[in-house]
Amino acid sequence: MTYRAVLGTRHVTRLLAGTLTGRMPSGMVAVSLVLWVTGGGGSLTTASLLAAVYGLAASITQPVKGRLMDRHGQTRVSAPAAVIAGSSLLALPVIGPDGSTWAIGAAVALAGLANPPLESGLRSLWPSVVTDPGQRKVIQALDTGSQGLMYVTGPLLATWLAAAFGADAALAAASALGVVGTTAVLTSPPSRTWRPRHAEPSETTQPANRQRLASSGMVLLCTGLAALGLSLGGLGVWAAAIAETHHTAWLTGALPAAFSTGSFLGGLLFARLARRAAPATQLVCTAALFAAGWLGLLTQPGPQAAIVAAALPGLFLTMVITCGFETIDALAPASRTTEAYSWLILAVGTGQAAGTVLAGNLTGHVLGLSALPAAGAVLATAVFALSRPVLGPRRRPGRHRRTSTPPPTIVDEGESFMPVKTVWTVTHSCGHEVTHNLADRAADRRAGFARWLTGRECTDCWKAARDADTAAKDQWLATRRAEEQAAAAQWAEQFQMLPLEGPERALAWGERSRFQLVTAAYTALVSEGTWDEADWAVLEEKIRTISRAGWWIDQRDAEGTDLPELLDAATSDDIGTENPHR
Repeated sequence: MTYRAVLGTRHVTRLLAGTLTGRMPSGMVAVSLVLWVTGGGGSLTTASLLAAVYGLAASITQPVKGRLMDRHGQTRVSAPAAVIAGSSLLALPVIGPDGSTWAIGAAVALAGLANPPLESGLRSLWPSVVTDPGQRKVIQALDTGSQGLMYVTGPLLATWLAAAFGADAALAAASALGVVGTTAVLTSPPSRTWRPRHAEPSETTQPANRQRLASSGMVLLCTGLAALGLSLGGLGVWAAAIAETHHTAWLTGALPAAFSTGSFLGGLLFARLARRAAPATQLVCTAALFAAGWLGLLTQPGPQAAIVAAALPGLFLTMVITCGFETIDALAPASRTTEAYSWLILAVGTGQAAGTVLAGNLTGHVLGLSALPAAGAVLATAVFALSRPVLGPRRRPGRHRRTSTPPPTIVDEGESFMPVKTVWTVTHSCGHEVTHNLADRAADRRAGFARWLTGRECTDCWKAARDADTAAKDQWLATRRAEEQAAAAQWAEQFQMLPLEGPERALAWGERSRFQLVTAAYTALVSEGTWDEADWAVLEEKIRTISRAGWWIDQRDAEGTDLPELLDAATSDDIGTENPHR
Protein backbone atom coordinates (compact mmCIF):
# COMPACT_ATOMS: atom_id res chain seq x y z
CA MET A 1 0.00 0.00 0.00
CA THR A 2 1.73 3.18 -1.24
CA TYR A 3 1.53 6.72 0.11
CA ARG A 4 0.53 7.85 -3.37
CA ALA A 5 -2.51 5.58 -3.32
CA VAL A 6 -3.57 6.77 0.13
CA LEU A 7 -2.96 10.47 -0.50
CA GLY A 8 -4.70 10.12 -3.86
CA THR A 9 -7.93 9.14 -2.11
CA ARG A 10 -10.57 11.79 -2.58
CA HIS A 11 -10.46 14.61 0.03
CA VAL A 12 -7.45 13.19 1.95
CA THR A 13 -4.88 15.77 0.82
CA ARG A 14 -7.28 18.67 1.34
CA LEU A 15 -8.18 17.55 4.86
CA LEU A 16 -4.54 17.00 5.86
CA ALA A 17 -3.35 20.32 4.41
CA GLY A 18 -6.32 22.22 5.81
CA THR A 19 -5.84 20.81 9.30
CA LEU A 20 -2.10 21.55 9.29
CA THR A 21 -2.76 25.11 8.12
CA GLY A 22 -5.58 25.64 10.59
CA ARG A 23 -3.44 24.38 13.48
CA MET A 24 -0.43 26.51 12.52
CA PRO A 25 -1.29 29.06 15.27
CA SER A 26 -0.40 26.36 17.81
CA GLY A 27 3.18 26.49 16.51
CA MET A 28 3.33 30.24 15.91
CA VAL A 29 1.50 32.04 18.73
CA ALA A 30 3.93 31.23 21.57
CA VAL A 31 6.96 32.54 19.66
CA SER A 32 4.97 35.49 18.28
CA LEU A 33 3.86 36.51 21.78
CA VAL A 34 7.42 36.39 23.12
CA LEU A 35 8.70 38.54 20.27
CA TRP A 36 5.71 40.88 20.49
CA VAL A 37 5.99 41.48 24.25
CA THR A 38 9.79 41.77 24.41
CA GLY A 39 9.86 43.93 21.27
CA GLY A 40 7.51 46.35 23.01
CA GLY A 41 9.71 46.60 26.09
CA GLY A 42 7.98 43.93 28.18
CA SER A 43 9.72 41.27 30.23
CA LEU A 44 10.44 37.73 29.14
CA THR A 45 8.58 36.51 32.23
CA THR A 46 5.40 38.23 31.11
CA ALA A 47 5.79 36.89 27.59
CA SER A 48 6.30 33.33 28.82
CA LEU A 49 3.27 33.62 31.08
CA LEU A 50 1.07 34.75 28.17
CA ALA A 51 2.35 31.89 26.02
CA ALA A 52 1.54 29.44 28.82
CA VAL A 53 -1.96 30.92 29.20
CA TYR A 54 -2.61 30.43 25.47
CA GLY A 55 -1.41 26.83 25.46
CA LEU A 56 -3.25 25.90 28.66
CA ALA A 57 -6.50 27.52 27.53
CA ALA A 58 -6.34 25.72 24.18
CA SER A 59 -5.77 22.36 25.92
CA ILE A 60 -8.30 22.42 28.75
CA THR A 61 -11.23 23.24 26.48
CA GLN A 62 -10.54 20.45 23.98
CA PRO A 63 -12.94 17.89 25.56
CA VAL A 64 -15.72 20.48 25.85
CA LYS A 65 -15.39 21.44 22.19
CA GLY A 66 -15.14 17.77 21.22
CA ARG A 67 -18.36 16.95 23.06
CA LEU A 68 -20.16 19.90 21.45
CA MET A 69 -18.94 18.67 18.06
CA ASP A 70 -20.29 15.17 18.76
CA ARG A 71 -23.68 16.72 19.55
CA HIS A 72 -24.01 19.54 17.02
CA GLY A 73 -21.60 18.76 14.18
CA GLN A 74 -18.29 20.27 13.09
CA THR A 75 -19.43 23.46 11.36
CA ARG A 76 -21.49 24.78 14.27
CA VAL A 77 -18.51 24.43 16.62
CA SER A 78 -15.37 25.09 14.59
CA ALA A 79 -16.67 27.95 12.40
CA PRO A 80 -17.48 30.40 15.25
CA ALA A 81 -14.43 29.17 17.18
CA ALA A 82 -12.11 30.07 14.27
CA VAL A 83 -13.65 33.54 13.95
CA ILE A 84 -13.36 34.25 17.69
CA ALA A 85 -9.79 32.93 17.93
CA GLY A 86 -8.66 34.87 14.87
CA SER A 87 -10.32 38.09 16.03
CA SER A 88 -8.71 37.78 19.46
CA LEU A 89 -5.24 37.49 17.94
CA LEU A 90 -5.93 40.49 15.69
CA ALA A 91 -7.00 42.47 18.75
CA LEU A 92 -3.52 42.23 20.28
CA PRO A 93 -1.81 44.68 17.85
CA VAL A 94 -4.72 47.06 18.43
CA ILE A 95 -4.23 46.91 22.21
CA GLY A 96 -0.44 47.12 21.88
CA PRO A 97 2.22 45.51 24.09
CA ASP A 98 2.15 48.53 26.38
CA GLY A 99 -1.65 48.39 26.75
CA SER A 100 -3.73 47.06 29.61
CA THR A 101 -2.32 43.82 31.02
CA TRP A 102 -5.83 42.55 31.73
CA ALA A 103 -6.96 43.27 28.17
CA ILE A 104 -3.92 41.49 26.71
CA GLY A 105 -4.42 38.51 29.01
CA ALA A 106 -8.13 38.30 28.17
CA ALA A 107 -7.45 38.40 24.41
CA VAL A 108 -4.77 35.70 24.66
CA ALA A 109 -6.96 33.50 26.87
CA LEU A 110 -9.95 33.91 24.54
CA ALA A 111 -7.81 33.01 21.52
CA GLY A 112 -6.74 29.81 23.27
CA LEU A 113 -10.19 28.92 24.56
CA ALA A 114 -11.70 29.29 21.08
CA ASN A 115 -8.94 27.43 19.25
CA PRO A 116 -10.87 25.10 16.84
CA PRO A 117 -10.63 21.35 17.63
CA LEU A 118 -9.39 20.47 14.14
CA GLU A 119 -7.25 17.46 15.04
CA SER A 120 -9.94 15.57 16.96
CA GLY A 121 -12.46 16.53 14.29
CA LEU A 122 -10.19 15.17 11.55
CA ARG A 123 -9.87 11.86 13.39
CA SER A 124 -13.66 11.58 13.39
CA LEU A 125 -13.77 12.15 9.62
CA TRP A 126 -11.29 9.45 8.56
CA PRO A 127 -13.73 6.48 8.78
CA SER A 128 -16.06 8.16 6.27
CA VAL A 129 -13.24 9.31 3.96
CA VAL A 130 -11.02 6.20 3.96
CA THR A 131 -13.23 3.13 4.27
CA ASP A 132 -10.46 0.54 3.82
CA PRO A 133 -9.10 -0.38 7.32
CA GLY A 134 -5.54 -0.84 6.03
CA GLN A 135 -5.49 2.54 4.29
CA ARG A 136 -7.05 4.16 7.34
CA LYS A 137 -4.18 2.98 9.55
CA VAL A 138 -1.71 4.45 7.06
CA ILE A 139 -3.44 7.84 6.91
CA GLN A 140 -3.80 8.01 10.70
CA ALA A 141 -0.06 7.44 11.15
CA LEU A 142 0.69 10.06 8.48
CA ASP A 143 -1.74 12.44 10.18
CA THR A 144 -0.02 12.10 13.55
CA GLY A 145 3.48 12.35 12.09
CA SER A 146 2.71 15.40 9.96
CA GLN A 147 1.50 17.34 13.01
CA GLY A 148 5.14 17.67 14.04
CA LEU A 149 5.78 19.77 10.95
CA MET A 150 3.83 22.71 12.38
CA TYR A 151 6.19 22.79 15.39
CA VAL A 152 9.10 23.07 12.95
CA THR A 153 7.69 25.52 10.41
CA GLY A 154 5.50 27.50 12.84
CA PRO A 155 8.27 29.00 15.02
CA LEU A 156 10.51 29.57 11.98
CA LEU A 157 7.71 31.36 10.11
CA ALA A 158 6.82 33.49 13.13
CA THR A 159 10.46 34.47 13.69
CA TRP A 160 10.96 35.40 10.02
CA LEU A 161 7.76 37.48 9.87
CA ALA A 162 8.63 39.28 13.09
CA ALA A 163 12.14 40.09 11.82
CA ALA A 164 10.96 41.21 8.38
CA PHE A 165 7.66 42.94 9.12
CA GLY A 166 7.30 43.15 12.89
CA ALA A 167 5.70 40.99 15.56
CA ASP A 168 2.25 42.36 14.69
CA ALA A 169 2.57 40.72 11.27
CA ALA A 170 3.39 37.36 12.88
CA LEU A 171 0.23 37.53 15.01
CA ALA A 172 -1.86 38.57 12.00
CA ALA A 173 -0.43 35.70 9.92
CA ALA A 174 -1.25 33.20 12.68
CA SER A 175 -4.82 34.52 12.76
CA ALA A 176 -5.19 34.33 8.97
CA LEU A 177 -3.74 30.81 8.70
CA GLY A 178 -6.09 29.56 11.41
CA VAL A 179 -9.16 30.92 9.63
CA VAL A 180 -8.04 29.77 6.16
CA GLY A 181 -7.21 26.23 7.30
CA THR A 182 -10.44 25.86 9.26
CA THR A 183 -12.43 27.11 6.27
CA ALA A 184 -10.73 24.60 3.97
CA VAL A 185 -11.71 21.73 6.28
CA LEU A 186 -15.27 22.85 7.03
CA THR A 187 -16.13 23.48 3.38
CA SER A 188 -14.96 20.03 2.28
CA PRO A 189 -17.76 17.52 1.49
CA PRO A 190 -16.79 15.04 4.27
CA SER A 191 -17.04 17.75 6.94
CA ARG A 192 -20.22 19.29 5.50
CA THR A 193 -22.01 15.93 5.31
CA TRP A 194 -20.66 14.58 8.61
CA ARG A 195 -23.39 14.13 11.19
CA PRO A 196 -22.91 13.61 14.93
CA ARG A 197 -23.73 10.05 15.90
CA HIS A 198 -26.19 9.64 18.72
CA ALA A 199 -26.26 6.67 21.06
CA GLU A 200 -27.86 3.74 19.25
CA PRO A 201 -29.97 1.00 20.83
CA SER A 202 -27.21 -1.49 19.95
CA GLU A 203 -24.80 0.48 22.12
CA THR A 204 -26.84 -0.24 25.23
CA THR A 205 -26.24 -3.95 24.76
CA GLN A 206 -22.46 -3.49 25.02
CA PRO A 207 -20.56 -4.00 28.29
CA ALA A 208 -20.89 -1.23 30.84
CA ASN A 209 -17.33 0.02 30.26
CA ARG A 210 -18.19 0.66 26.59
CA GLN A 211 -21.37 2.65 27.34
CA ARG A 212 -19.60 5.52 29.09
CA LEU A 213 -16.52 7.51 28.28
CA ALA A 214 -15.00 7.67 31.77
CA SER A 215 -14.17 3.98 31.93
CA SER A 216 -11.16 2.64 33.80
CA GLY A 217 -9.41 1.99 30.50
CA MET A 218 -9.86 5.59 29.33
CA VAL A 219 -8.69 7.02 32.66
CA LEU A 220 -5.55 4.87 32.71
CA LEU A 221 -4.83 5.58 29.05
CA CYS A 222 -5.00 9.34 29.62
CA THR A 223 -2.86 8.98 32.75
CA GLY A 224 -0.17 7.21 30.76
CA LEU A 225 -0.32 9.81 28.01
CA ALA A 226 0.01 12.60 30.57
CA ALA A 227 3.18 10.90 31.83
CA LEU A 228 4.31 10.75 28.22
CA GLY A 229 3.78 14.52 28.01
CA LEU A 230 6.37 15.01 30.79
CA SER A 231 9.02 13.94 28.29
CA LEU A 232 7.86 16.47 25.72
CA GLY A 233 7.77 19.29 28.26
CA GLY A 234 11.27 18.54 29.48
CA LEU A 235 12.76 18.55 25.97
CA GLY A 236 12.52 22.32 25.41
CA VAL A 237 14.18 23.19 28.72
CA TRP A 238 16.89 20.56 28.17
CA ALA A 239 17.56 22.03 24.71
CA ALA A 240 18.02 25.50 26.21
CA ALA A 241 20.35 24.10 28.88
CA ILE A 242 22.47 22.24 26.31
CA ALA A 243 22.69 25.37 24.17
CA GLU A 244 23.88 27.39 27.17
CA THR A 245 26.38 24.71 28.21
CA HIS A 246 28.00 24.59 24.76
CA HIS A 247 27.51 28.33 24.07
CA THR A 248 25.60 27.41 20.92
CA ALA A 249 22.36 29.38 20.78
CA TRP A 250 21.06 27.69 17.63
CA LEU A 251 20.64 24.40 19.52
CA THR A 252 17.63 25.87 21.35
CA GLY A 253 15.58 25.66 18.18
CA ALA A 254 17.50 22.91 16.39
CA LEU A 255 16.92 20.20 19.01
CA PRO A 256 13.08 20.50 19.10
CA ALA A 257 13.16 20.69 15.29
CA ALA A 258 15.22 17.47 15.15
CA PHE A 259 12.73 15.81 17.50
CA SER A 260 9.77 16.89 15.32
CA THR A 261 11.56 15.75 12.16
CA GLY A 262 12.18 12.36 13.75
CA SER A 263 8.49 12.20 14.63
CA PHE A 264 7.52 12.84 11.00
CA LEU A 265 9.95 10.19 9.71
CA GLY A 266 8.70 7.75 12.34
CA GLY A 267 5.16 8.30 11.08
CA LEU A 268 6.22 7.47 7.52
CA LEU A 269 7.90 4.28 8.75
CA PHE A 270 5.07 3.23 11.05
CA ALA A 271 2.48 3.70 8.31
CA ARG A 272 4.22 1.05 6.19
CA LEU A 273 4.58 -1.57 8.91
CA ALA A 274 2.28 -4.60 8.84
CA ARG A 275 0.95 -4.53 12.40
CA ARG A 276 -0.77 -7.68 13.61
CA ALA A 277 -0.87 -7.13 17.38
CA ALA A 278 -3.78 -5.45 19.14
CA PRO A 279 -3.48 -1.63 19.49
CA ALA A 280 -3.02 -1.83 23.26
CA THR A 281 -0.13 -4.28 22.86
CA GLN A 282 1.46 -2.02 20.26
CA LEU A 283 1.00 0.89 22.68
CA VAL A 284 3.06 -0.83 25.38
CA CYS A 285 5.83 -1.83 22.94
CA THR A 286 6.15 1.57 21.26
CA ALA A 287 6.13 3.35 24.64
CA ALA A 288 9.04 1.12 25.75
CA LEU A 289 10.97 2.04 22.58
CA PHE A 290 10.15 5.71 23.19
CA ALA A 291 11.60 5.42 26.71
CA ALA A 292 14.75 3.70 25.42
CA GLY A 293 15.23 6.47 22.88
CA TRP A 294 15.70 9.06 25.63
CA LEU A 295 18.64 7.28 27.25
CA GLY A 296 21.07 9.08 24.94
CA LEU A 297 20.42 12.32 26.84
CA LEU A 298 22.07 10.85 29.94
CA THR A 299 25.45 10.78 28.16
CA GLN A 300 25.60 14.61 28.11
CA PRO A 301 26.20 14.69 24.33
CA GLY A 302 27.96 17.41 22.36
CA PRO A 303 26.15 19.69 19.87
CA GLN A 304 26.12 17.27 16.93
CA ALA A 305 25.41 14.19 19.05
CA ALA A 306 22.63 16.09 20.83
CA ILE A 307 20.74 16.47 17.53
CA VAL A 308 20.87 12.70 17.02
CA ALA A 309 19.87 12.11 20.65
CA ALA A 310 16.83 14.38 20.21
CA ALA A 311 15.75 12.84 16.88
CA LEU A 312 15.91 9.22 18.13
CA PRO A 313 12.98 9.36 20.61
CA GLY A 314 11.08 11.45 18.06
CA LEU A 315 11.02 8.41 15.76
CA PHE A 316 8.78 6.61 18.27
CA LEU A 317 6.50 9.49 19.34
CA THR A 318 4.18 9.17 16.34
CA MET A 319 3.97 5.42 16.93
CA VAL A 320 2.88 5.88 20.55
CA ILE A 321 0.30 8.58 19.76
CA THR A 322 -1.13 6.60 16.82
CA CYS A 323 -1.51 3.51 18.99
CA GLY A 324 -3.15 5.72 21.62
CA PHE A 325 -5.75 6.91 19.11
CA GLU A 326 -6.39 3.32 17.96
CA THR A 327 -6.79 2.19 21.58
CA ILE A 328 -9.37 4.94 22.09
CA ASP A 329 -11.31 3.57 19.11
CA ALA A 330 -11.66 0.31 21.05
CA LEU A 331 -12.64 2.01 24.34
CA ALA A 332 -14.88 4.97 23.50
CA PRO A 333 -18.56 4.77 22.49
CA ALA A 334 -19.06 5.57 18.81
CA SER A 335 -21.28 8.54 19.70
CA ARG A 336 -18.47 10.28 21.64
CA THR A 337 -15.33 9.63 19.60
CA THR A 338 -14.48 13.30 18.99
CA GLU A 339 -14.65 14.03 22.71
CA ALA A 340 -12.52 10.95 23.42
CA TYR A 341 -9.84 12.11 20.97
CA SER A 342 -9.91 15.52 22.66
CA TRP A 343 -9.19 13.95 26.04
CA LEU A 344 -6.09 12.32 24.55
CA ILE A 345 -4.89 15.70 23.26
CA LEU A 346 -5.62 17.31 26.65
CA ALA A 347 -3.75 14.56 28.52
CA VAL A 348 -0.60 15.01 26.45
CA GLY A 349 -0.83 18.81 26.65
CA THR A 350 -1.29 18.80 30.43
CA GLY A 351 1.65 16.48 30.91
CA GLN A 352 3.75 18.65 28.63
CA ALA A 353 2.95 21.77 30.68
CA ALA A 354 3.79 19.92 33.91
CA GLY A 355 7.03 18.69 32.36
CA THR A 356 8.05 22.23 31.44
CA VAL A 357 7.44 23.45 35.00
CA LEU A 358 9.29 20.50 36.53
CA ALA A 359 12.21 20.89 34.12
CA GLY A 360 12.43 24.58 34.99
CA ASN A 361 13.01 23.61 38.63
CA LEU A 362 15.75 21.15 37.61
CA THR A 363 17.88 23.59 35.61
CA GLY A 364 20.52 23.52 38.35
CA HIS A 365 20.73 19.71 38.26
CA VAL A 366 22.11 18.68 34.88
CA LEU A 367 21.70 14.94 35.36
CA GLY A 368 18.16 15.28 36.71
CA LEU A 369 17.17 17.51 33.80
CA SER A 370 18.60 15.00 31.31
CA ALA A 371 16.81 12.11 33.04
CA LEU A 372 13.37 13.78 33.16
CA PRO A 373 12.25 12.86 29.59
CA ALA A 374 13.30 9.23 30.08
CA ALA A 375 11.61 9.11 33.49
CA GLY A 376 8.33 10.37 32.03
CA ALA A 377 8.47 7.80 29.22
CA VAL A 378 9.28 4.96 31.65
CA LEU A 379 6.35 5.99 33.85
CA ALA A 380 4.05 6.01 30.81
CA THR A 381 5.26 2.54 29.78
CA ALA A 382 4.63 1.22 33.28
CA VAL A 383 1.09 2.62 33.34
CA PHE A 384 0.30 1.13 29.93
CA ALA A 385 1.75 -2.26 30.85
CA LEU A 386 -0.07 -2.49 34.20
CA SER A 387 -3.37 -1.36 32.69
CA ARG A 388 -3.06 -3.66 29.66
CA PRO A 389 -6.00 -5.93 30.68
CA VAL A 390 -8.49 -3.01 30.53
CA LEU A 391 -7.14 -1.35 27.36
CA GLY A 392 -8.60 -3.85 24.91
CA PRO A 393 -8.34 -7.45 23.68
CA ARG A 394 -4.94 -9.09 23.79
CA ARG A 395 -4.86 -10.20 20.16
CA ARG A 396 -6.51 -8.91 17.04
CA PRO A 397 -8.34 -11.77 15.30
CA GLY A 398 -6.34 -13.04 12.33
CA ARG A 399 -7.78 -14.19 9.02
CA HIS A 400 -6.42 -17.71 9.46
CA ARG A 401 -6.17 -17.86 13.25
CA ARG A 402 -7.17 -21.26 14.67
CA THR A 403 -9.93 -21.21 17.24
CA SER A 404 -10.32 -23.30 20.34
CA THR A 405 -13.53 -24.88 19.01
CA PRO A 406 -13.47 -28.64 19.64
CA PRO A 407 -13.45 -30.95 16.62
CA PRO A 408 -16.81 -31.96 15.12
CA THR A 409 -18.64 -34.80 16.73
CA ILE A 410 -18.55 -38.14 14.89
CA VAL A 411 -21.94 -39.88 14.76
CA ASP A 412 -22.78 -43.44 13.86
CA GLU A 413 -23.94 -42.86 10.29
CA GLY A 414 -20.95 -41.30 8.52
CA GLU A 415 -19.02 -38.18 9.44
CA SER A 416 -20.63 -34.92 10.57
CA PHE A 417 -18.73 -31.69 9.93
CA MET A 418 -19.16 -28.41 11.78
CA PRO A 419 -21.27 -26.16 9.49
CA VAL A 420 -20.03 -22.72 8.43
CA LYS A 421 -21.41 -20.19 10.87
CA THR A 422 -24.37 -18.12 9.76
CA VAL A 423 -24.31 -15.39 12.43
CA TRP A 424 -21.48 -12.86 12.11
CA THR A 425 -20.65 -9.98 14.46
CA VAL A 426 -19.39 -7.13 12.28
CA THR A 427 -17.68 -3.90 13.42
CA HIS A 428 -18.81 -1.32 10.88
CA SER A 429 -16.80 1.73 9.79
CA CYS A 430 -18.90 3.88 12.14
CA GLY A 431 -17.63 1.85 15.12
CA HIS A 432 -20.86 -0.01 15.92
CA GLU A 433 -20.91 -3.77 16.36
CA VAL A 434 -23.93 -5.38 14.70
CA THR A 435 -24.87 -9.05 14.49
CA HIS A 436 -25.88 -10.14 10.96
CA ASN A 437 -27.61 -13.39 10.00
CA LEU A 438 -26.06 -14.45 6.69
CA ALA A 439 -27.89 -17.75 6.40
CA ASP A 440 -29.41 -16.66 3.10
CA ARG A 441 -25.95 -16.49 1.48
CA ALA A 442 -23.86 -19.36 0.21
CA ALA A 443 -21.45 -20.72 2.82
CA ASP A 444 -18.38 -19.81 0.79
CA ARG A 445 -19.51 -16.18 0.43
CA ARG A 446 -20.40 -15.28 4.00
CA ALA A 447 -16.88 -14.38 5.13
CA GLY A 448 -16.31 -12.15 2.12
CA PHE A 449 -19.63 -10.38 2.59
CA ALA A 450 -18.94 -9.85 6.30
CA ARG A 451 -15.57 -8.35 5.42
CA TRP A 452 -17.27 -6.08 2.90
CA LEU A 453 -19.70 -4.91 5.58
CA THR A 454 -16.80 -3.68 7.75
CA GLY A 455 -16.15 -0.93 5.22
CA ARG A 456 -19.73 0.36 5.44
CA GLU A 457 -21.70 2.16 8.11
CA CYS A 458 -24.33 0.20 9.98
CA THR A 459 -27.93 0.58 8.88
CA ASP A 460 -28.86 2.77 11.85
CA CYS A 461 -26.00 5.21 11.25
CA TRP A 462 -26.72 5.36 7.55
CA LYS A 463 -30.35 6.13 8.25
CA ALA A 464 -29.40 8.68 10.93
CA ALA A 465 -27.05 10.45 8.54
CA ARG A 466 -29.72 10.39 5.86
CA ASP A 467 -32.63 11.52 8.04
CA ALA A 468 -30.87 13.77 10.59
CA ASP A 469 -31.64 16.89 8.65
CA THR A 470 -34.71 16.54 6.46
CA ALA A 471 -34.15 19.87 4.77
CA ALA A 472 -30.67 18.81 3.64
CA LYS A 473 -31.69 15.28 2.63
CA ASP A 474 -31.96 15.98 -1.08
CA GLN A 475 -28.69 17.91 -1.06
CA TRP A 476 -26.96 15.07 0.80
CA LEU A 477 -28.19 12.50 -1.69
CA ALA A 478 -27.24 14.66 -4.65
CA THR A 479 -23.76 15.26 -3.24
CA ARG A 480 -23.20 11.58 -2.58
CA ARG A 481 -24.48 10.61 -6.02
CA ALA A 482 -22.27 13.24 -7.67
CA GLU A 483 -19.20 11.93 -5.82
CA GLU A 484 -19.97 8.36 -6.92
CA GLN A 485 -20.50 9.50 -10.50
CA ALA A 486 -17.24 11.47 -10.53
CA ALA A 487 -15.33 8.47 -9.16
CA ALA A 488 -16.90 6.20 -11.79
CA ALA A 489 -16.04 8.61 -14.62
CA GLN A 490 -12.45 8.99 -13.42
CA TRP A 491 -12.07 5.21 -13.16
CA ALA A 492 -13.52 4.65 -16.65
CA GLU A 493 -11.11 7.18 -18.14
CA GLN A 494 -8.12 5.79 -16.28
CA PHE A 495 -8.72 2.20 -17.44
CA GLN A 496 -10.04 3.15 -20.89
CA MET A 497 -13.49 1.62 -20.50
CA LEU A 498 -15.96 1.91 -23.38
CA PRO A 499 -18.82 4.42 -23.13
CA LEU A 500 -22.03 2.63 -22.24
CA GLU A 501 -25.03 2.41 -24.56
CA GLY A 502 -28.70 2.64 -23.73
CA PRO A 503 -31.38 5.13 -22.71
CA GLU A 504 -30.03 8.49 -21.55
CA ARG A 505 -31.47 8.12 -18.07
CA ALA A 506 -29.75 4.73 -17.59
CA LEU A 507 -26.21 5.71 -18.64
CA ALA A 508 -25.09 7.34 -15.37
CA TRP A 509 -26.64 4.55 -13.29
CA GLY A 510 -24.95 1.96 -15.45
CA GLU A 511 -21.55 3.65 -15.09
CA ARG A 512 -21.85 3.66 -11.31
CA SER A 513 -23.01 0.04 -11.24
CA ARG A 514 -20.09 -1.03 -13.47
CA PHE A 515 -17.56 0.86 -11.34
CA GLN A 516 -18.86 -0.62 -8.06
CA LEU A 517 -19.05 -4.21 -9.32
CA VAL A 518 -15.64 -4.19 -11.04
CA THR A 519 -13.82 -2.61 -8.09
CA ALA A 520 -15.50 -5.09 -5.74
CA ALA A 521 -14.37 -7.93 -8.00
CA TYR A 522 -10.78 -6.66 -8.03
CA THR A 523 -10.75 -6.51 -4.24
CA ALA A 524 -12.19 -10.02 -3.85
CA LEU A 525 -10.19 -11.73 -6.60
CA VAL A 526 -6.82 -9.93 -6.59
CA SER A 527 -6.33 -7.91 -3.40
CA GLU A 528 -7.79 -10.58 -1.10
CA GLY A 529 -7.90 -13.58 -3.44
CA THR A 530 -5.45 -15.73 -5.38
CA TRP A 531 -5.50 -13.97 -8.75
CA ASP A 532 -2.50 -12.12 -10.08
CA GLU A 533 -2.45 -9.09 -12.38
CA ALA A 534 -2.15 -11.27 -15.48
CA ASP A 535 -5.38 -13.10 -14.59
CA TRP A 536 -7.11 -9.78 -13.99
CA ALA A 537 -5.88 -8.34 -17.31
CA VAL A 538 -7.72 -11.15 -19.16
CA LEU A 539 -10.93 -10.44 -17.24
CA GLU A 540 -10.53 -6.70 -17.79
CA GLU A 541 -10.63 -7.20 -21.56
CA LYS A 542 -13.94 -9.03 -21.16
CA ILE A 543 -15.25 -6.17 -19.03
CA ARG A 544 -14.56 -3.71 -21.82
CA THR A 545 -16.74 -5.67 -24.24
CA ILE A 546 -19.95 -5.18 -22.22
CA SER A 547 -21.33 -1.81 -23.23
CA ARG A 548 -25.06 -2.14 -22.49
CA ALA A 549 -25.88 0.01 -19.45
CA GLY A 550 -28.89 -2.16 -18.58
CA TRP A 551 -26.67 -5.23 -18.18
CA TRP A 552 -24.53 -3.54 -15.54
CA ILE A 553 -27.60 -2.21 -13.75
CA ASP A 554 -29.05 -5.74 -13.62
CA GLN A 555 -25.86 -6.97 -11.92
CA ARG A 556 -25.65 -4.17 -9.36
CA ASP A 557 -26.42 -6.50 -6.43
CA ALA A 558 -24.07 -9.29 -7.56
CA GLU A 559 -21.01 -10.38 -5.58
CA GLY A 560 -17.61 -9.35 -6.92
CA THR A 561 -16.51 -12.98 -7.07
CA ASP A 562 -19.39 -13.71 -9.46
CA LEU A 563 -18.19 -11.30 -12.15
CA PRO A 564 -16.21 -13.86 -14.27
CA GLU A 565 -19.23 -16.18 -14.49
CA LEU A 566 -21.58 -13.27 -15.23
CA LEU A 567 -19.35 -12.08 -18.08
CA ASP A 568 -19.30 -15.56 -19.58
CA ALA A 569 -23.12 -15.61 -19.47
CA ALA A 570 -23.49 -12.28 -21.29
CA THR A 571 -25.21 -12.49 -24.68
CA SER A 572 -24.37 -10.78 -27.96
CA ASP A 573 -26.99 -8.12 -27.19
CA ASP A 574 -24.87 -6.97 -24.25
CA ILE A 575 -21.61 -6.73 -26.21
CA GLY A 576 -20.86 -3.48 -28.03
CA THR A 577 -19.63 -3.11 -31.60
CA GLU A 578 -16.76 -0.76 -30.77
CA ASN A 579 -13.25 -2.26 -30.58
CA PRO A 580 -12.61 -2.80 -26.85
CA HIS A 581 -8.84 -3.37 -27.22
CA ARG A 582 -6.46 -0.54 -26.54
